[in-house]
Amino acid sequence: MKAAIITFPGSNCDRDSGDAIKKLNGDVKNIWYKDNHINNDIDLIILPGGFSYGDYLRSGALASVAPIINEVKRHAKRGVHIIGICNGFQILTEIGLLKGALIRNKNLKFICRQVALKVCNDNSKFTSSFYNDQIINIPIANMDGNYFADSDILKYHEDNNNIALKYCSNNGDINQDSNPNGSVNNIAAIFDNSKKIMGMMPHPERAIGFNDYGSDGINIFSNIG
Repeated sequence: MKAAIITFPGSNCDRDSGDAIKKLNGDVKNIWYKDNHINNDIDLIILPGGFSYGDYLRSGALASVAPIINEVKRHAKRGVHIIGICNGFQILTEIGLLKGALIRNKNLKFICRQVALKVCNDNSKFTSSFYNDQIINIPIANMDGNYFADSDILKYHEDNNNIALKYCSNNGDINQDSNPNGSVNNIAAIFDNSKKIMGMMPHPERAIGFNDYGSDGINIFSNIG
């Protein structure tokens, strides 16, 4: 696997994402936000977590007009797999590759803890190491992690099986008690229609077996390439 990891001013999970790829014996190409080219031999583009441009204006908004974004869009049209994690998810919604938006957490506080997630669609390379309704554990760390979509967008996602992961309790219950940030319908991750683009608020690169967060996250990356 060859992965391009894009670093914006304020990114802070680019190195962690690289560690995940290297643990799978993949090759990492670090891309600076001012660059204007990503090679065509790339299997995966990662928009990592962090606080691009300090979250000024709106999370992901300034990053959405960075020079490298034209290349992200070009590779999206080519069918390259793209994952946006936390701030990267925010960027993907800002540039229109994913529908919906990320807004301030319901309690108006930064949340950093392990969460349980239910797998809703295992029919993608990102989720094919899991099975539907499997409960996995991956940490979150966000201030603007509340996924919002109106009824039309929600129907669009449901009709196209674009919901990848939902927040749940440790025994799989999906309700407000298991929703850490207020995301509509407990949504934690979504796909585009091709299932080659995924945005997720939890941080899989922090759950690759190097710490107490477990190793469920490494499986998000393991089948790309």
